[in-house]
Amino acid sequence: MTLSHAHIRTAVETYLARHPHERPQLGRLLDAGALDRPPGIAGRLPFPAQVTCGAIVVDPLGRVLHVLNLVRGRVLALGGHTEPEDESSAEAVLRELYEETGIPPQAVAPWPGYETVPFDIDIREIRDIDTHPGKGDPVHRYVDLRFLFRLHAATEAPVVLRGEQATRVEWRSVDEVTSPSLREKLLKLTHAVEPETANASALICNDRGEYLLHLRDYLPGQIWEPGMWSLLGGGREPQDATLEHTVRRELDEEAGLHIADLTPFGTEEATDDTGATVPIAIYAGRWNGDPRELHLTEGVMLAWFAPYDLHRLHIAPTTSDLVRRHAASHPASTPRIATQHGTSPDEERRPACPRGTVLNVIGVHLYLERPDGTVLLGLRHPDSAFAPSTWHVLAGHCEQESAVTCLTREAREEAGLEIEPRDVELVHVVHHIDRAGDQPRMGLFFRARTWTGEPELREPDKCTQWKFWDPAALPEDLVPYTRVAIEGIRAGRPYSETGWA
Repeated sequence: MTLSHAHIRTAVETYLARHPHERPQLGRLLDAGALDRPPGIAGRLPFPAQVTCGAIVVDPLGRVLHVLNLVRGRVLALGGHTEPEDESSAEAVLRELYEETGIPPQAVAPWPGYETVPFDIDIREIRDIDTHPGKGDPVHRYVDLRFLFRLHAATEAPVVLRGEQATRVEWRSVDEVTSPSLREKLLKLTHAVEPETANASALICNDRGEYLLHLRDYLPGQIWEPGMWSLLGGGREPQDATLEHTVRRELDEEAGLHIADLTPFGTEEATDDTGATVPIAIYAGRWNGDPRELHLTEGVMLAWFAPYDLHRLHIAPTTSDLVRRHAASHPASTPRIATQHGTSPDEERRPACPRGTVLNVIGVHLYLERPDGTVLLGLRHPDSAFAPSTWHVLAGHCEQESAVTCLTREAREEAGLEIEPRDVELVHVVHHIDRAGDQPRMGLFFRARTWTGEPELREPDKCTQWKFWDPAALPEDLVPYTRVAIEGIRAGRPYSETGWA
């Protein structure tokens, strides 16, 4: 899993909402749109720092795990970079914890209230003493997102150090924690809270700015919040390695629903029938399907609701506030126009798009043809979320920019090609969809009449090879709509559709 900039931004913003006094130290992560630009190598930012995920482990006695390097006389950080096989930052932390200490994932649990939010964010610098003058910056900067875990009381998990330089492990009291900021946060914890009570729910919206809500059965005394509209989700079970696994399992079991991208949004504190506070980790995702086509196994029904309609529902105030907060912080996903009436919360701004309108993703594609007639294709990385190990033209999604600007930017960033806007022309449009219910996409194919440079592998985590192909003998493993577009270009057709049948 590539730790996306959106994932990092959400984690940092949620963390700073709890620790606003740390904004001067962490503000650079959010300034100047650094996290709005496309990510490069996994875990690296477009400024001189690397993002890692770390673990803070507390045992049943309230002691904190420390791994010491006696040679250099310093405490080693538990954690590291995400790997392609990691499905989430939490899973990356658990993997690193096991690899470095031998503590298995089932021996720990996320601390309630911090399932999706870093407990601490540390910025540190390590100087390379072997760097020679003129060889670049000898300082390596790291931004460590630290997640908090508690060791199960009933689990015997002997620590087996596996690092070459880690020579001793210690369980230290909170008073002995070396980091002042971390020590201050740990001293404020309530150690009596059991992490096994944690839950996870999915906050799912569509491109019309509506949110998917679940009407519970009216069975007082048998289920929580009977007869109320709520989010899909449930409690963590022993087989769930992380709370992302919990919410994905619940979506599958309750509705047969699978969301490609789920991003930690925050933590909701709800109150159960006994009056106890229950922490719920919230994961946000996007889906544009028809809830009537889902196989619902629990509750009465699923339906889409806009934030301004929530006052008409029997819904918990915490859930309503959660939806409104997400809508306010994601304006792009909730198109709005000004109202002509008052500013009551129940009269929020209405969607600009008519009901039933579905926004289409705009993708730009480079049709680069050499004088000999061959066309440039790139082989996508085996770990790519879209079309792994498959050939495709150079392409990208439009951000807040024109299509031609996007094309020239992607050509430069992905392959080192310099193309002037005046030297491109639109040669084909393909309107395509993968499956019923998926978000429609409009692919714009531009031909570059001239360019500077030869294709280079500028983003090896996305593309592993560039090659010019004879358009009459294209590779078998080619993205289907790309094949349709190339055939349309050769035939002189300006438009194609695929996937709609």
